[in-house]
Amino acid sequence: MEIKKFEKKYLDDVYNIEKICFSNPWSREDLESQIDSGTAHFLVADVDGRAVGYMGLQIFSGEGYVTNVAVLPEFRGQGIASALIARQMENDMEFITLEVRQSNQPALKLYEKSGFERVGIRPHFYSNPDENAVIMTRYIK
Repeated sequence: MEIKKFEKKYLDDVYNIEKICFSNPWSREDLESQIDSGTAHFLVADVDGRAVGYMGLQIFSGEGYVTNVAVLPEFRGQGIASALIARQMENDMEFITLEVRQSNQPALKLYEKSGFERVGIRPHFYSNPDENAVIMTRYIK
């Protein structure tokens, strides 16, 4: 597995990951717009030339915001998400924040293991089904 920059050759793979992993996936067009965005820092986990996981990050004025972290079910438990997070932490940021479904215990454990702290709740943040989000932040500097 190699961590690589998201580029057009991975677009179909990342879109497939979105559809498999999320109840409200990003559109192919929205994902494609991230490739050349000046604020987007998207990485993929490449196995044999295809993306099996990815992490989206937006950085504005030193503040990082995680848009998505997703790994295909058959590749979970292999440290791929942790590797993506670790690589993203190399970006120049004061802090990084994200939201995660309150019921998503594996993700909550992953983020806590990666140094994120629970800092709040966003009521009814998610739909399909309706659910609160846990806001998590990691201070870097």
